[in-house]
Amino acid sequence: MMATYFAFYSTVSFGLPWYFSFPIAIILTTILGMTVESLAYRPLRDAPKISILISAIGASFLIENLAIIFFGGRPKAFPISELFTKAIWIGSVSIQRLFFFIPITTVVLLFVLNYIISHTKTGMAMRAVSKDHETAKLMGIDIDRTITITFGIGSALAAIGGMMWGLKFPQIQPLMGIIPGLKCFIAAVIGGIGSISGAVIGGFILGVGEIMLVATLPNLTGYRDAFAFVLLIIVLLFKPTGIMGEKVSEKV
Repeated sequence: MMATYFAFYSTVSFGLPWYFSFPIAIILTTILGMTVESLAYRPLRDAPKISILISAIGASFLIENLAIIFFGGRPKAFPISELFTKAIWIGSVSIQRLFFFIPITTVVLLFVLNYIISHTKTGMAMRAVSKDHETAKLMGIDIDRTITITFGIGSALAAIGGMMWGLKFPQIQPLMGIIPGLKCFIAAVIGGIGSISGAVIGGFILGVGEIMLVATLPNLTGYRDAFAFVLLIIVLLFKPTGIMGEKVSEKV
């Protein structure tokens, strides 16, 4: 949500083209995410996980309501470049370039993220901290720095996702991130928490499932969001670890 507003005001108020406003939005959103981590998460590093969860929910509501105060509650039209709206003809079928841009961008980012996690020292530190942050600290890993970098990468990816959402559904408002955020969580649970590929597979299953619901049962179009939560309940009942998740035991 914040990324779309950063891009919106960079384009509308400062007149910057999309290839300047989008990177600016990514940088500002990354800084915002790292700031939230330092204020809302770092002080609770050794607190129970439920405290961190409550803090995360509180930070989310705070950002959304501050956005309503500063940006207003009325929806705004997200600026779209002609580069994305122009059509490509395949035979007699006309397809917008945007429908190619989004999946290609997603696949590229998936490979980049997998490379960072699997083949860099920072990625190795991230995996170590996620497994056991106390042991990782004993091995000389800077826990705070690693988690801050993780939040920065996550915020940058969220910014790109938010702008692709704005291009696909060009109307932005302060509460626009609630349903997509919940569905991202559901996709991660379906695919398996902790698995990047699993999250992508979970998102694909969720998206195709919603489309099939609307296509085959058009009378249930208004319940497409409910389908996601029903699917979440089914997965938690029969395979709580998700498709590619691993069963882990939490330390007492």
